[in-house]
Amino acid sequence: MGTASMQRALVVDDNADAADLLGLVLKALGYQVATEYHPIKALTRAQSELFDVFVLDIGLPDMDGHELARKLLTRPECATALFIALTGYGSEEDRRKSKAAGFHHHFVKPASIEKLMGVLALPNGER
Repeated sequence: MGTASMQRALVVDDNADAADLLGLVLKALGYQVATEYHPIKALTRAQSELFDVFVLDIGLPDMDGHELARKLLTRPECATALFIALTGYGSEEDRRKSKAAGFHHHFVKPASIEKLMGVLALPNGER
């Protein structure tokens, strides 16, 4: 993925405290971070800004994280981005749905920062 200082991340979670905290963690790791609390606003933002990493909650209002990921992945500029599900849903069925929606990784809240950092450090080919 290169150096984090060159990477832009979009965090989407309707729990503002959780989204803001994750944003602070990613900033501390050198990412440029944008945060949205609603999936429609996230889609709009992704139309005007480029992101290398999307960290999406699954249980979002109006459009779940799976649908949001699918919509983002239809955009050519998002095709090479890293998609991470960060959710309270952790069953095997939940993980299968995330993979089917296009997520590269699925973490259950509260996620280990070390594991998240490990995923972010992987080269694109090892997703």
